[in-house]
Amino acid sequence: MTHQLHQYHLVDPSPWPLTGAMGSLLLASGLAVWFHTTSTTLLKLGLLTLVLTMIQWWRDIIRESAYQGHHTNGVQKNMRYGMILFITSEVFFFLGFFWALYHVSLVPTPELGAEWPPTGINPLNPMEVPLLNTAVLLSSGATITWSHHTMMKGNKKEATYALAITISLGLYFTALQLSEYQETPFTISDSVYGSLFFVATGFHGLHAMIGTSFLMVCIVRLIHSHFTMTHHFGYEAAIWYWHFVDIVWLFLYISVYWWGS
Repeated sequence: MTHQLHQYHLVDPSPWPLTGAMGSLLLASGLAVWFHTTSTTLLKLGLLTLVLTMIQWWRDIIRESAYQGHHTNGVQKNMRYGMILFITSEVFFFLGFFWALYHVSLVPTPELGAEWPPTGINPLNPMEVPLLNTAVLLSSGATITWSHHTMMKGNKKEATYALAITISLGLYFTALQLSEYQETPFTISDSVYGSLFFVATGFHGLHAMIGTSFLMVCIVRLIHSHFTMTHHFGYEAAIWYWHFVDIVWLFLYISVYWWGS
């Protein structure tokens, strides 16, 4: 890198893509084994491999960005394009669930009792826990924006405080959704309604947990002064992702909880 004549980052050879692929294979295989037996050994091994890979891979990226200066303006520009394309792919991922939901709910078949929700399904009240979850996520969107704006003004203490509130709201959202799942009067095997409900809201819950972990890494970096007023794309990417989680939840609330009730 001493004689580098361009602004692009030529990544050094790394073992983490290989260990990440191995961890993913072990995790998927472990899930399959767990579904058919009571053994969780393979599942735990895969999960441990993935967690260790993530910690060390993220550590290397933080070093490249904060200490080695590899994330130049050109690199950051390309990373922005990559994050935009990634979020776009996630939008189409959820679009498939919404397409399936409206396909079966607008013209319910006789097998569903020609009505939506299907005959025998007792849907959740959208004015109870789902509405609270909506308020929690919208509040987290406001606090993450507050944190971003204060950080760009150089107020690290207030930015950290607002980010901590956002993380707390994200954890609270996950806890509420878990409690909702435990009290839901139908299961994933109860017709297409149950399948769509748990798959759509479950994948959103997974994205919320990923977004919360993303923000947790950012608050550690913020405390250690890895971000400046002009050099903080890692935090910006987390904010974009969190706003995506917010927006998808609004559509889920309207489509699954309100329309579905």
